[in-house]
Amino acid sequence: IFTVHFFNTHLRPEKFPMDIVIFSGRIPLEEFKLDRPDEYKKLKESGELEKHLVEPYPPIVIKAMKIFGWTALTIGLSMVLWIIYAMIFVYR
Repeated sequence: IFTVHFFNTHLRPEKFPMDIVIFSGRIPLEEFKLDRPDEYKKLKESGELEKHLVEPYPPIVIKAMKIFGWTALTIGLSMVLWIIYAMIFVYR
């Protein structure tokens, strides 16, 4: 689970270094068109697209999400490094 999440959230070139959609639940329209063209086309043709459009979060909220994300990423990577360290140097 960790490796799939880590790749999809942090290591895909178009999402690097962090995809804040996981925190906001919102995706910019241009990104939605690129990531999910079939779904965009279906919503556009059915007239449902306008019902799903919302205003973007204020910049301060985006900044808070990024700070939280970087903090979680740092803690997660630190834990992985501590586990590897323990496996190599502590278990004998």
